[in-house]
Amino acid sequence: MPAEVSVGDLIPEQVFKVDIGPMKVFSVLMGDPNPIHFDPEFVRGLGLGDRPVNQGTITMSYSVSAVVAWAGGVARLLKFRCRFLGNVVDGDEVTAGGRVTALESTDAGRTATLDVWLERKTGERAVEGSAVVLFG
Repeated sequence: MPAEVSVGDLIPEQVFKVDIGPMKVFSVLMGDPNPIHFDPEFVRGLGLGDRPVNQGTITMSYSVSAVVAWAGGVARLLKFRCRFLGNVVDGDEVTAGGRVTALESTDAGRTATLDVWLERKTGERAVEGSAVVLFG
């Protein structure tokens, strides 16, 4: 995190390439047998295209990763909320970013509130939310 933080500052963007390999592993680790995450035929049968849909927790983690990298570690992340606006699928390239919207002094220390997002290469947002991090 930079020494000086101002409202309006953008955090460095992070780009992620979505790949079916980690989606399959995550399905096994989480005990999530939903074929939407690993079976193109199943996805096609649902009318959702022909590429498996990334798990929401992985999709959300891209934005969390960008915030944590900027903030200087996961211990600085106090709050994260998001809503999903669209699917992220195998082969997508997504970009996580954020903007500082407020600064505050609290009992926990100085905090920055951010608007956060995750965009597909098309410019369509797949995730929007907010985060609060400690700084200083």
